[in-house]
Amino acid sequence: MTEKEAKMSQVEEARQDEEIKAPDAWYGVRHTQVLLCFLLLSIAYSMRVNLSVAIVAMTDKTTSPNPDIPTYDWDDKSVVLSSFFWGYVVLQVFAGQFGKMYGPRWFLVVSMVVNSIVCILTPVIADNLGSKGVMGCRVIQGLFQGFIFPSVHNILGKWAPTPERSRLGTFVYSGSSFGTIIAMPITGLISASWVGWPVSFYVFGSMGLLWVVLWVLLGSNSPQDHKSITEEERYYIEASLGQQDHKIVPTPWKAIVTSMPMWAVIVGNFGQNWGYATLLTEIPNYMNKIMNFDMQSNSLLSAAPYLALWILCFVFGPISDYLINNKILSRGTVRKIFNTIGTCGPAIALVALGFVPNDQSTLSVILLILVVGINAAVFCGFQVNHIDLAPNHAGTMMGITNGFSNIFSIIAPLVVQVVVYDETDKSLWRIIFIISSCIYVASAIFYIIFAAGEIQYWNDAIEPESTTENDDKLENEERTKF
Repeated sequence: MTEKEAKMSQVEEARQDEEIKAPDAWYGVRHTQVLLCFLLLSIAYSMRVNLSVAIVAMTDKTTSPNPDIPTYDWDDKSVVLSSFFWGYVVLQVFAGQFGKMYGPRWFLVVSMVVNSIVCILTPVIADNLGSKGVMGCRVIQGLFQGFIFPSVHNILGKWAPTPERSRLGTFVYSGSSFGTIIAMPITGLISASWVGWPVSFYVFGSMGLLWVVLWVLLGSNSPQDHKSITEEERYYIEASLGQQDHKIVPTPWKAIVTSMPMWAVIVGNFGQNWGYATLLTEIPNYMNKIMNFDMQSNSLLSAAPYLALWILCFVFGPISDYLINNKILSRGTVRKIFNTIGTCGPAIALVALGFVPNDQSTLSVILLILVVGINAAVFCGFQVNHIDLAPNHAGTMMGITNGFSNIFSIIAPLVVQVVVYDETDKSLWRIIFIISSCIYVASAIFYIIFAAGEIQYWNDAIEPESTTENDDKLENEERTKF
């Protein structure tokens, strides 16, 4: 660490040690913003996930009792499921930058309006343009959902006070699990009913449009922009984050790209996205072809692992904040521990799942629940680590890490398409599980070695070769703090 970085670290530690009193009210404007972000991810993931279940009904004539529900003979299902991520990786870095410069509020409105309309139109396009048309729909949805994670991270960087960061961040990102919990059984039930699979797309698209209305009425870019927030709550949030000056800090691209803690977050995201994309897109198919569950029970059991993940989010988040706030462990150590739990735990369970006999369906379901459920710990690991390192650039950093790492989300289903040429052969699925496990573990090891929990000097765009003026500013800050 350079002398300049050491000074910045000391100033940050002094800021964190200050007693900043939380507002007396148990519920504040920050909680409304967090709840809206939770609902955003829930609905976005519902629209992302429902095809994973619906595609089983779309290609199986026996699913619905209604003979008029259209079905298709597609041999490129994994490619269709992968196509969402083709668009998803494109705009994330730009989304993070635009959100920092102009605020993410209206970008989220456009993103959800487009996603909702395309979701509603998917059945019509599938009927007229086939699997290639659905791929086009998914690319558009992925393109505009690319704004969501960087924007949410941008909002958390402005709204989540340091003492509450783990639990608020974990709650928000648990929305992805909650959306999966909702989407899988609802899509399964609708697909198995007389109305058939097309209605599931209408339902989730309508939910997205409803969220847009709520966000326009209640959402805000930052405490400074909110019209009805109390001064007490605004000061609590901004003082804990050190953002009272409201300046837009230039993005220190070189410092970000050459930062090993940043690379630790990127690699952690690589491993997570490979494993999670494999499970998210392929669990319904695996349960249908290997475990022989019918459509309705398939969707319910496919959602069970994500219910476990959602519940465990409310266990890991408070524990993480408790360990940090009570100075039992450093922030960086806590991030490494929880990230390791969230990646190595699923890796072990995945390997075990690959060797469970076909007639042990109960044990297979239990292992699937463990694989996905324990993964909740990563929300207290690399997922929130961007804000630890540089809250001023959290949205841009999330755009970089989530954008590039989702290349793995494209590759993972395609690997399944190539390797699992016979979907009823469990030995082929075993190869997929072992590959995912190895990637999980490799990313965890890299994160343990290079991750950090303290704020980085480049959060305020102060480079090591700063001018004398910046040196004097730092020294004045130190005298004031100490």
